[in-house]
Amino acid sequence: MKDPFGREITYLRVSVTDRCNLRCRYCMPAEGLKMLRHEDILSYEEIVDVVRAAVEFGFRKIRLTGGEPLVRRGVVGLVDMLARIDGVEDLAMTTNGTLLAGQAAALKAAGLRRVNVSLDAIDPARYEQITRGGSVADAIAGIDAAIAARLAPVKINCVVAQPPDEPAGDLDLGFEAAGPDARAVAAFAADRGCQVRFIREMNLAGGQFSTIRGSMGGHCPSCDRLRLTSDGFIRPCLFSNLKFDVRKLGPRQAIRLAVAAKPQAGLTCDDRTMNGIGG
Repeated sequence: MKDPFGREITYLRVSVTDRCNLRCRYCMPAEGLKMLRHEDILSYEEIVDVVRAAVEFGFRKIRLTGGEPLVRRGVVGLVDMLARIDGVEDLAMTTNGTLLAGQAAALKAAGLRRVNVSLDAIDPARYEQITRGGSVADAIAGIDAAIAARLAPVKINCVVAQPPDEPAGDLDLGFEAAGPDARAVAAFAADRGCQVRFIREMNLAGGQFSTIRGSMGGHCPSCDRLRLTSDGFIRPCLFSNLKFDVRKLGPRQAIRLAVAAKPQAGLTCDDRTMNGIGG
């Protein structure tokens, strides 16, 4: 399917939950956010119906996100159902990795192809501070389990807040990777043969975003994605309030309308936080 600006839309990001086991400072307040009601969350069968409709329209890449997707019970079963859909060529997941060690092998066996793991610091104290209580050892164990399970390529997502005030040196991290946390993450990724992506901290309501170092994300002219929220709305752009209800419209009509309404570039989104959309 092509949007009004000629972009071929082939990528669906699926948020399976708005819940997360971390409280990262750039994502949500320390006290957390009001969570969706259980009855408002799409069932796995409903998610499969939406993905199946998307594939009929030519979508080929599916990524599971959250919140944190691994906090939802039975997510391995969802992966198995999605992997069986003829036409899904790339089935991936974005996770904080802290629950991945015990599930990586099962996810691979179910049909997951690869993972992106969020990792903003290697130093345990800094990681605990950024995530408000998370354990970097758990995240690293998850990354190592993903490598062992051959969920390849394993990519590391590192959020950075400020432009550099010092050179990145031999690691050539680019303008986003300013401080010692980012350089340590880059060194860690290189040591394990992982790819690293540096993501400038975003502000949905303020419309602040930029291209992602190591990815096409954030580059509006080539954007090829829609997003399905965990409560059943297709959103054509992360930085837009536009949304289409798959339960009221049906998956096919919601997808058609979302593609037709996809804006040329992102502006602002003030009706949802990042954990509720899926990044």
